[in-house]
Amino acid sequence: MISAFTKSFAQLPDPTFRKVIFLGVLGALVTFLLLFSAVTGFLFESVLVNIPWMDTAIDWLGSIATIAVVWLLFPAVASVIIGFLLEDIAEAVEKKHYPGLSLANSIPWGETLVEAIKFAGVMLLLNILALPIYLLFPAVNLLVFYSLNGYLISREYFELVGQRRVGVKKAKALRKAYQGRLLIAGALTAFLLTIPLVNLLAPVVGTAAMVHLFHRWRQEPKFLMLEQSS
Repeated sequence: MISAFTKSFAQLPDPTFRKVIFLGVLGALVTFLLLFSAVTGFLFESVLVNIPWMDTAIDWLGSIATIAVVWLLFPAVASVIIGFLLEDIAEAVEKKHYPGLSLANSIPWGETLVEAIKFAGVMLLLNILALPIYLLFPAVNLLVFYSLNGYLISREYFELVGQRRVGVKKAKALRKAYQGRLLIAGALTAFLLTIPLVNLLAPVVGTAAMVHLFHRWRQEPKFLMLEQSS
């Protein structure tokens, strides 16, 4: 597990990785600038009484709310962006570390778009539903956040990586068989997504790590049996 993430971080200077990171950062910045403008604009229009201390309080509350929303939304936004570029990352990892592999199946662009939007919607909805836990239970909120997002991230990333090699049905079966270890990998990726600056690299690193885990586990007898029987 640690080796998969170490190799992924070590490959960050790769031109393909740099391109994906640049596009991901650009997309995230645009998204959050629009979000910040919308939130602040709404608060400005909502102020009916020109009371200095009230304006200051609303500004503070608006800033805190925006930061909280951005913190919750970043994994979803980053995952949507990375979903369009996942094949580029997977190909770069396989070219460097697994050069003897045959050409992988390409995922149709339309299917990628639908899956990315669906995944982002599910992630956003579940995090909104879990918001009371995040706010009211300080000792439990981190565990819930990393477990929930770790599960969603590991499920999405591993299935997208796996279906390039074994198809959708087998990729889902393999993901279920390894879901315990995948949860840890997903939680690590979710943790990286909450660290400032590092979160800009996390989707790329998480995707690359899933490629390494897929090919490592593919050599295990359990994996081979599932791959043949599915």
